[in-house]
Amino acid sequence: MANYLDNDIKFVAGVGEARARLLEKELGIRTLGDMLCHYPFRYIDRTRIYRIDQIAEGDSALIQFRGRITGVSYAGAGRKRRFTAVVNDGSGVAELVWFQGIKWIEKRIEVGREYLIFGRPSFFKGELSVVHPEIETIEKAFSRKAESGLQGIYSSTERLSSVLGTKGIYTIVCNLWPMVRDHIRETLPDRMRTRYGLLSLRDALYNIHFPQSPELLRQAQYRLKFEELLGIQLGIQSRRTARLSKNNGFLFPKVGGVFNTFFNTRLPFPLTGAQKRVVKEIRQDTISGYQMNRLLQGDVGSGKTLVALMSMLLAVDNGFQACMMAPTEILARQHYATFQRMLEGMDVRVAILTGASKARERREALAGIADGSIDLLIGTHALIEDRVQFSNLGFVVIDEQHRFGVEQRARLWTKNEQPPHILVMTATPIPRTLAMTLYGDLDVSVIDELPPGRQPIRTVHYTDAARLRLFGFMRQEIKKGRQIYVVYPLIKESETMDYKDLQDGYEAISRDFPLPEYVTTICHGKMKPEDKEESMRQFKSGEANIMVATSVIEVGVDVPNATVMVIESAERFGLSQLHQLRGRVGRGSQQSYCILMSGEKLSKEARLRLEAMCETNDGFRLAELDLKLRGAGDVNGTLQSGMAFDLKIANPTLDSQILTVTREAAAEVLTADPTLTQNGHEGLRELRKRYSGREEIDFSQIS
Repeated sequence: MANYLDNDIKFVAGVGEARARLLEKELGIRTLGDMLCHYPFRYIDRTRIYRIDQIAEGDSALIQFRGRITGVSYAGAGRKRRFTAVVNDGSGVAELVWFQGIKWIEKRIEVGREYLIFGRPSFFKGELSVVHPEIETIEKAFSRKAESGLQGIYSSTERLSSVLGTKGIYTIVCNLWPMVRDHIRETLPDRMRTRYGLLSLRDALYNIHFPQSPELLRQAQYRLKFEELLGIQLGIQSRRTARLSKNNGFLFPKVGGVFNTFFNTRLPFPLTGAQKRVVKEIRQDTISGYQMNRLLQGDVGSGKTLVALMSMLLAVDNGFQACMMAPTEILARQHYATFQRMLEGMDVRVAILTGASKARERREALAGIADGSIDLLIGTHALIEDRVQFSNLGFVVIDEQHRFGVEQRARLWTKNEQPPHILVMTATPIPRTLAMTLYGDLDVSVIDELPPGRQPIRTVHYTDAARLRLFGFMRQEIKKGRQIYVVYPLIKESETMDYKDLQDGYEAISRDFPLPEYVTTICHGKMKPEDKEESMRQFKSGEANIMVATSVIEVGVDVPNATVMVIESAERFGLSQLHQLRGRVGRGSQQSYCILMSGEKLSKEARLRLEAMCETNDGFRLAELDLKLRGAGDVNGTLQSGMAFDLKIANPTLDSQILTVTREAAAEVLTADPTLTQNGHEGLRELRKRYSGREEIDFSQIS
């Protein structure tokens, strides 16, 4: 049955073809349902009216005040023309300024008349002004039907706001509601709603957009969060049940010569207690008869790669091949070199396959994995190409899983008729409660110890004014024989500007650290693979003292002699990215440093991020804070861009109590009706499908 909410947004009054295209491009809103689920991110109280003398400099929230227009004026010409109205309320004076729609507004303003003014205050030389405010006559404002007074503020973009105005999305939602209110289908069974005290879906959607009271707004938010998190839980728990019912995992009963030789003679340092525990957990999985699906978390430098290699050797001992998929060419080459070095002289053949592999290397790798003569294959997303066919793939390691999409992992999984064991490794710490809930279909292992002899990295925050001090410190470290990273941000929207920053930075450092005393190298994503490799080789071999790079070096680059990480424009990075970058140093026994550079002016959130970095090296604490600061919208993007669901309102960190309740509710309903085909469960079935992504992928097959 066609769903009315799937109709195009262009049919709503005030939208039309052009605005519909803009809404889709800017916010991904294409249908009536998309618009209905575009919730306000905060609310303002329209019953509160300020006096002008109560509005203080620094107030950035939307506010309203009343006042009489005492005069109007024009300035500038052409595109720079502006219209200004002066308003007085007896306590003070404010300027209302318009740069656009001047003809329209000048017809609606009458000197001597009193208006209700709504907008964002700003101050210039101590004088209050409001740019492009909404205004209406006092008579009209007070004749409106009294609602609760709470009005939603919707996220928008600069381009959309310039077309729709501050209140544009709210107006569209007002026009949308009468069209959709009789087409909203309930998703939760009556029994579940009664048990958990939930509003109907229709009432929840009405009160999220048009709150009738603060209490009804709270109930609406709870209901919609409950629904999102329940949908995720239904998907996760169904996947896990499906996987465990198959009982078709490869068995690795032997701990043979390859594993024992490596363990007894090749370990670079004794395993930490945490590493031993995780190897045991993986070993238990591989003799259970079930396919392993394990998430291995460990902070940067905790020794995850060594655990992965030992697990892959278990597969080799039992007659299987293993492969490791890394997110970047640099990291794949690094793993390949490390594995070759550690396995030298042992009867284990390792090969590499990446997008940049030369014809001969590619030919040999493809032939060797097809005939079984290659035991371990390291590579990038090139491993998922159809022509990559294994003889007997039994174990797959996916490094830094948030870099891979769901479909990519699904394709790797299908390289065998019988599913290989899968180990997903990430250094992006996921808070344990969140990991257990959002990744409930994975078993979770954590390496929570660093190898012995590592010193905690010292982190400091400098502003640009301290640059000379920074350069002096860099010279001291280079004199001690150490190496330094200088990293610049790379934000897709302004790549040209960012590369200019990087080039300017490279030139400035080359001037301040001139040849022949200092050698500076550069590394970024637009370089040819061979140039990037040469740049990395120079730095790893110690020929270069300083590497200027974009965050391309965030993942996995290992240079134990690098002891200083300078992060330029640190306020432009998220916490997890800052923590990843910091983890590129501190890999040897020497004291290492992370220096966060920024301008003087910082937003409150940016300041909190930089302070947190200076206070702790604990990736899990930082991950919790990151989720709190960034909110639900970025959870899936940060932790795993391939996650198959999108959170509109729930934040798993802040809503952990609702998470726990929905976990229990999902378990209870699936115990009684695993297929969700009983009468009254149609809505739950739809919910599960919505939060399991595309139908053609069997998510029980994906780590």
